[in-house]
Amino acid sequence: MLASSGAARRAEHPGARRRGDVVFASLARAAGITIVVALAGVALFLTLEGVPAVTAPAERIGADNIVVYVWPLLFGTLLAATIAIAVAAPLSIALALVISHYAPRRVARPIGYLVDLLAAVPSVVYGLWGIEFFGPRLAPAYEWLGEHLSWLPFFAGPATSTGRTILTAALVLAIMALPIITAICREIFAQTPTLHQEAALALGATRWEMIRMTVFPYGRSGIISAIMLGLGRALGETMAVAMVLSATGVVTFNLISSVNPSTIAANIALSFPEASGLKVNVLIFSGLVLFLITFVVNFLGRWIAARGRVEGGR
Repeated sequence: MLASSGAARRAEHPGARRRGDVVFASLARAAGITIVVALAGVALFLTLEGVPAVTAPAERIGADNIVVYVWPLLFGTLLAATIAIAVAAPLSIALALVISHYAPRRVARPIGYLVDLLAAVPSVVYGLWGIEFFGPRLAPAYEWLGEHLSWLPFFAGPATSTGRTILTAALVLAIMALPIITAICREIFAQTPTLHQEAALALGATRWEMIRMTVFPYGRSGIISAIMLGLGRALGETMAVAMVLSATGVVTFNLISSVNPSTIAANIALSFPEASGLKVNVLIFSGLVLFLITFVVNFLGRWIAARGRVEGGR
């Protein structure tokens, strides 16, 4: 009786909103504004503190100018993140498909739990594992690549005996990004309409054909968003790269040598404790560059995902 009277009142006043809806909308709006303000504050701080580095003398920068200083770091950041995503993205999508569509439930659930636990491992632990276990065991593989594929610029060598290379750091980043991409893709694949999948199977499609025709088109925008989140993790990772990478601050595509480019985040982490004066401004300016790169990458990811949703709606 009370429910029907309440429904009748809402029907008589369609513009009226329940108190809970108003509170939730206000909280959501406040959260959005807070995020925008915080982002603007970070950008303003980095800009104001980084501008003095543009006119800083060469002896305080450690290079001829700020561009010469930042470019090798930016190159190393993009190179490590690109390799990491190139490795992590296909593995993550395949693992998500195994969990959502191929493995039995009694097997898929423990695998999903293990993947989720990987995301909770601290960066320092990944760094210790990379420098003490993963890197030394990759050294023989690097020597083989240097002996047989030295005609490629990526494996020109000479191969390092410690395994502390940009390739090792990128593979560690790939392992760190894998649980993020996998978890998101798994949830997206599980939300594919069952009727679409059953219709494809009923028409004679194999399981892979069903996935290719129904699951991937439905989750395209979500897959792109997941990859971009993983890329953001790879771009901003600090401690694991700083611990694994033996950096010399050069620009090179040689992935197995002891001469490696550094990354912006790792360079800030290693150099900031001893920095003072204009050197701090130089490091903050490099942080501003990383902030802009991350912002552009996430903006492109959102744009591609939104475009995919619009095309899928058509």
